[in-house]
Amino acid sequence: MSETVVRDLPTFDNALKQPRVLLFKHSPICPISSAARAEYELFRLDHPDAPTLFVDVIGARAVSRAIAEQCGVQHQSPQAILFVEGKATWNASHDAITAGALDAAWAPSC
Repeated sequence: MSETVVRDLPTFDNALKQPRVLLFKHSPICPISSAARAEYELFRLDHPDAPTLFVDVIGARAVSRAIAEQCGVQHQSPQAILFVEGKATWNASHDAITAGALDAAWAPSC
């Protein structure tokens, strides 16, 4: 699976050069985030070729906040953000992060 762990902004900026990429922000101490991560992992199993980014919001707090400022999506945790051509086009947080929601967001739009 093509997941990139983001620990700095250059890694994030480089990943945005892909046509589409899904970012998942995770807090390792939050039970809601753990449930969302399980859904994210199900999505990854169903879409092994989908480029994904993973940010530990505690271990990389400054990076997580900078991503929010850069893309204009208010920081939340857990949070999933879909980027198309470098722009945030969809996001969900907390219990709205489900494998089905991620599948629907990832599906090509007409």
